[in-house]
Amino acid sequence: MLFDPILHQSIRSKLVSMLISNKELPFKALKEALDVTDGNLSSHLSKLEKEEYISIEKTFEGKRPKTIVKIASKGREAFESYIEDLKQFIEEN
Repeated sequence: MLFDPILHQSIRSKLVSMLISNKELPFKALKEALDVTDGNLSSHLSKLEKEEYISIEKTFEGKRPKTIVKIASKGREAFESYIEDLKQFIEEN
């Protein structure tokens, strides 16, 4: 069985799971919840965005930049499929 290589990485699977539960989260909340550095989170977000699993919206709150991350329908579908693959793997082993 071949798992989705984008989601079969603990930080990214946790990140997508959090977005499915919340629909959107600010960068800062993701960083704190996942306990990663800015650079590490940015790298994971870039990979997910490239696959169109998430969308990233950059805005300003006053003069402060704010990055909002949202789950995309493709990301939701990929995650659901990934979870089904995991369930099947567990049942077979």
